[in-house]
Amino acid sequence: MKSPAREGDSEAGRAAPGEASAEPAPGIVVMRETLRPGTDSTRIPSTPGPSPCMIGASHRATAPRRHPHDVDHTGSTRTERRTAVADTDETGERPAKRSEPGGGILMGRPFGVPVYVSPSWFLVAALITWVFGDQLDRILPDLGPARYLVSLFFAVAFYASVLVHELAHTVAALRFRLPVRRIQLQFFGGVSEIEKESETPGREFVLAFVGPLLSLVLAGIFYLGMKAVEPASVPGVLLAGLMVSNLLVAAFNLLPGLPLDGGRMLRALIWGLTGKPMTGTVAAAWVGRALAVTVLLGLPLITQTGVLGNPPQDIGGMDTVMDALLAAILAAIIWTGAGNSLRMARLREHLPELRARTLTRRAIPVQSATPLSEALRRANEAGARALVVVDGQGDPTAIVRETAIASVPEHRRPWVAVSTLAQDLTDGMKVSAELTGEELLDHLRTTPATEYLVLEKSGQIYGVLSTLDVEKAFVKAMARPQS
Repeated sequence: MKSPAREGDSEAGRAAPGEASAEPAPGIVVMRETLRPGTDSTRIPSTPGPSPCMIGASHRATAPRRHPHDVDHTGSTRTERRTAVADTDETGERPAKRSEPGGGILMGRPFGVPVYVSPSWFLVAALITWVFGDQLDRILPDLGPARYLVSLFFAVAFYASVLVHELAHTVAALRFRLPVRRIQLQFFGGVSEIEKESETPGREFVLAFVGPLLSLVLAGIFYLGMKAVEPASVPGVLLAGLMVSNLLVAAFNLLPGLPLDGGRMLRALIWGLTGKPMTGTVAAAWVGRALAVTVLLGLPLITQTGVLGNPPQDIGGMDTVMDALLAAILAAIIWTGAGNSLRMARLREHLPELRARTLTRRAIPVQSATPLSEALRRANEAGARALVVVDGQGDPTAIVRETAIASVPEHRRPWVAVSTLAQDLTDGMKVSAELTGEELLDHLRTTPATEYLVLEKSGQIYGVLSTLDVEKAFVKAMARPQS
């Protein structure tokens, strides 16, 4: 069965197979959106999704996680929501294992979603225990060393509140049929890694708002609990601390700038008004960058002027350094998250340009016993760049690997049958010529390979798709000016 000539063949597809590079075609890597800095924009992402949250933060759509051979988006297509003192919102799980690279310690699977605790959390827990313990010494001096045990309980309870914040995003995402990869508790809060972007601005708004809403509900519950106990007691102090911390988490995450939940809400509002998600993302991302500068400059000024309750004369040099350091960390997280959100939006805008039909290399069918030299001669005459092995009935059974062709010296090609260089086809290696964008990337991620057989709806051979060609097309699309 012979594949028809196509106008959509890429330039790469017009070269003869014999001219193939000896370099192996790397697998596509799709990354998800996340507040974490430094995602590789040259790698193809899989599916964009919501955003991250921090100790008060929430989700992300993401991200960054790797593709075809484990597609993981950078402009990715996953949404992460982080929860921490800021809301920032990226595998295949193996139940037998307690952890995975970069995942941390597996603590459970509420609603079927794995929850990991990053090793960095223990550093924050120790810091909270130390700081809160010193405060307890002033309020309840009779506790003695036991104050640090109470402080550790506060740290655990506080991050349990952060987990509830993230679970709110997770439940909403599952309700909207958006797959959630995992939840991770880490240094500056939590991250809900949601695999896809919301389909409508209304769902995006709800998905972002439920996290801060749950934090406010928790603050109210802790406030009611305070009314039932003695204020100058261990329960009273713990409940007061948890109420205030949840209020701060909600307030911080409601700030209207990406990657915080408030930024997601602002994006959804502008998206709904204009009908353009990209317009909402650009506006919310620049507001997020303005917030980053405000935090960097404003937080140290607020503490130095005594607005938070401490007289200026009581603020020492170490306090000034710690305030500046905290402000710098928060500003960097917000600024980086806003930039990643822009990159993710740009990726989603260009994903439809990735079409299996236009990226496919022309291929010719050959019998398994055909000498390589003869197969290449036929391919050159047909202007093809790929070889598909077929059986006696003309049904495809294998793809002749481009790297294998390049490894055979020219003088040996008359004596080498194409079957010795072919990779047997599996169902996952058969791709519809109609696949585009996220559907195409999702297919390549779930069935990793270097080449795929592209078929028409009728089952006729259309050609061969190389993951290397998909990567090149993705990089080219990402390099274009933002529309």
